Amino acid sequence: MSELPASIDATIELLARGRYVADRPLATALFLALKLGRPLFLEGEAGVGKTEIAKVLAETLGRNLIRLQCYEGLDIGAAVYEWNYQRQMLEIRLAEAAGITDREGLAQDIFAERFLIRRPLLQALEPDFRGPPVLLIDELDRTDEPFEAFLLEVLSDFQITIPEIGTIKAEQPPIVVITSNRTREIHDALKRRCFYHWVDYPSMERELEIVRVKLPGVEERLSRQIVLFVQELRKRDLFKLPGVAETLDWTRALTTLDCLELTPGVINDTLGTLLKYQDDIAKIRGSEAAKILAEINMKLEGVRS
Repeated sequence: MSELPASIDATIELLARGRYVADRPLATALFLALKLGRPLFLEGEAGVGKTEIAKVLAETLGRNLIRLQCYEGLDIGAAVYEWNYQRQMLEIRLAEAAGITDREGLAQDIFAERFLIRRPLLQALEPDFRGPPVLLIDELDRTDEPFEAFLLEVLSDFQITIPEIGTIKAEQPPIVVITSNRTREIHDALKRRCFYHWVDYPSMERELEIVRVKLPGVEERLSRQIVLFVQELRKRDLFKLPGVAETLDWTRALTTLDCLELTPGVINDTLGTLLKYQDDIAKIRGSEAAKILAEINMKLEGVRS
């Protein structure tokens, strides 16, 4: 288990050990969240690296990663706890077979902790020999507002109340990372309990560094062409702009095809790796892709000269 970083620079180095290229504002928000024991709330478009931060933190700090993947209709039974009803029924039948008639004692017995099925939020409050775990609450915007309201107790006091047992409180608060793709607004009451950071699309220089770090060995010219092409796409009026995840996927696809540099044909054949909607693909494929490629090649020639 590694110690928490003692400075912003140390936070940048910690993320770099996990091959995450962070800018200083993001590292600052993360450092403060770790130092002051507050959740980190990350908003941004899909594929910009929000979820990856929690994974890298768990890896570099040597902590357990507990992930709660949010979805519409998520409830306490799936996120916090539920009772093992099958084991409870078996216990009741065994008690009846043994002639036990003390119903009050039996009721207390079947609601003991051994019948409790712990879900991610409750697991995150339990002690761990490696230190407090990293709790990733991923895509919170997909849940309903009632569940969001339930999280307030967890994020305020790092405790959960189970009526049959009582209140379970963390000895040491987990490291909490919450992500949102902003498909809906998250309530201010929850945001106030967190440090907030908007994770934007990276600059050309930073995205190129991400490709170099994540996919070493890719030809420099191809890496520059890929990043410049994606950067130009983000200036277009598309339904879904490609994120960093798509940039990396496209790079992997092109290297798998033994591509040494972009050509109009290669772009047209592999656009489905980069763009995920047919209308966007139809808008870029063909003459538009060739035009973008010509523009970025001119930029690269200008850099070389």
